Amino acid sequence: MKPVCLVIGAGAGIGGNVADKFATEGYHSYLCRRTDQKGLDTLIDNIEKKGGSASGSLINAIEENSLEDLIIDIEKNIGPIEVVVYNLGAQTGMKTLDQTTHKEFEWGWRIASLGLFRVAKVLCPLMEGRGKGVILVTSATAAMRGNANQHSHSSAMGSRKMLCQTLNAEFSSKGIHTVHIVIDGAVDAPDTLGKILGPELYQKLRETKGMEHDGLLLPEKIAETYYHLSQQHRSAWTYEIDLRAFSDPAWWNSVTMLEN
Repeated sequence: MKPVCLVIGAGAGIGGNVADKFATEGYHSYLCRRTDQKGLDTLIDNIEKKGGSASGSLINAIEENSLEDLIIDIEKNIGPIEVVVYNLGAQTGMKTLDQTTHKEFEWGWRIASLGLFRVAKVLCPLMEGRGKGVILVTSATAAMRGNANQHSHSSAMGSRKMLCQTLNAEFSSKGIHTVHIVIDGAVDAPDTLGKILGPELYQKLRETKGMEHDGLLLPEKIAETYYHLSQQHRSAWTYEIDLRAFSDPAWWNSVTMLEN
């Protein structure tokens, strides 16, 4: 029975590439996402064509018991979840306080923080019983600073960061390694950046900043870091890490930071 890497939020960017990497390394990758069965099937088919093991399903992470039932089903019918990748985004757009609705603000918290809490609530006892486990949490620059027009996203991601810290405080001594991974830059991903910008602007950005210029974070390279983090010896665990392209200023030293 292969160990399982559960990827919650498996799009064509970070999530799909992380699932591919872990499958290449001998895990069974279980991919789940909210919509697009065809896109999910394509990711799974690509992994299997390379000789990897994968399966997946569509899931509404906000729905009651959805995450809990998913984890229990995987543990029962596929295998022990040794690694979970919590990769759900909680971006509601750049909006002033007046434009941000109660519903949007709460949605960001439910996706970014409550969902992770629900996963940990079910999975941590199982990992603790086995004496090992890895929780890799994709986060964002918004977790590190609150910019104007980011009331929902920054609050949600700040909560995600703190939850990672409290999980570490309770479970690191029990063999569970939680990592808060700050993606501090634009990722070359069609499911996220591509949809935000639209096909024309996305391709233009790739040609001017990405591709051979290496100015956009490449999902397949991010995946290598995720796998490395999952294999760290407990004498040298990483609890927080930030990733960005070489040409981008860090979150603590950017123009946006100085202006706000």
